[in-house]
Amino acid sequence: MIELADTAPDVQVQQPEYVRLLGYPRDRVLEGRAAELADWARAWYAEHGRPWTHARQAERVQLRDGLVEIDGVAFETRRVHDTLQQAGAETVVVVAVSAGAELEREAQRLWREERPDEYFFLEVFGSAVVEHLVTITGARLCAWADGCRMAVLPHYSPGYPEWDISEQGRLRAVAGARPGGGMPGRLEVLESGALSPKKSLLAVFGVTPHVERVRRLTELVPCENCSFQPCQFRRAPYRRAPRPTRAPAPSPDVSSAYAVNVRALRRWARERLSLDVHGDGTVDARFRYDGTTCTNMGRPLAFDYAVTLGPREDGYPILEQRCAPAPGDRNYTFMCEYLREGDRLMEAVARETPLLGQPLHAILTWRRPPALAACYCEAESRQHKWGLVLETIHYALKQRDLE
Repeated sequence: MIELADTAPDVQVQQPEYVRLLGYPRDRVLEGRAAELADWARAWYAEHGRPWTHARQAERVQLRDGLVEIDGVAFETRRVHDTLQQAGAETVVVVAVSAGAELEREAQRLWREERPDEYFFLEVFGSAVVEHLVTITGARLCAWADGCRMAVLPHYSPGYPEWDISEQGRLRAVAGARPGGGMPGRLEVLESGALSPKKSLLAVFGVTPHVERVRRLTELVPCENCSFQPCQFRRAPYRRAPRPTRAPAPSPDVSSAYAVNVRALRRWARERLSLDVHGDGTVDARFRYDGTTCTNMGRPLAFDYAVTLGPREDGYPILEQRCAPAPGDRNYTFMCEYLREGDRLMEAVARETPLLGQPLHAILTWRRPPALAACYCEAESRQHKWGLVLETIHYALKQRDLE
């Protein structure tokens, strides 16, 4: 059995990962005000941040009827169930990491003082710290597992697809359950399922003795999502590593077909979009939309769009679409329609998947209503935003294919 607790973990966040989370291309060199803010956020956290990590191996794990039972607590997550079953995993390690409450308090103070730039860069650095803590914890687990002739699987968390965030509280209880005490830092689960401090994460790492299955089934290899450069146990390259350059290929000019100004698409592709192209040709696109509520003095909104596309040779078919409030952002509850309809509004947002199943170039002929409201109250406004997102993805992929 393994249990790890660290109240002074390494927080040397890699600059390309921080730059990526800020919305820039990973290889962008920050300049001017952006570089100043990024350096300030890093320096502030080095002085005031109090990160911690905790990992505890479960005493017993059972898979049954789509449920994963960890130390007697059942979780309804088909994705984790199938992954553990496919890999022949015999145990799991429950991990909790946090960037600490200090960062959250400072970010709130900056927001109250109307310093949005400092607030944004510090918030994003907190997200980068959480990613880094999960990465280095996974690396420690890989070292332990390798010594035991086992392999660690990719981590999974409540709130990810096919694992409802409402189960966060139960996983928190399992993570902190041990005879000698609990975690090395405060971690609470709110009624919504969100964590406090919000720059924290609960996750499950499967562990299997069948190392050959992990080598054969690349989707079971956590290395593709792990940026830990000095790792001795890497089984696959990091998928966000710089791509080799290719000779330009001719492509027809479709700029005139976009409903959005190309200069805006270029800026959004650079600042708001991230693309992950996998070995099988599929693409995961992430887009952050920042808007405002229509009432309550225009509170800022942050929504995350996730789109999975098939390979280029198939015309980038749209396989999955999802739109949801950014983690930790509750300002959507102040939209006028939410005040009237409550979660029914968010259910409508989640159901809407325009052009699902169609090739991505269908966005060029999709005529949606010109609704410019920055909120999500009306269906027309939500369609308009999906149009912006899909056109930005189309533009970015077209530019990438020309590289």
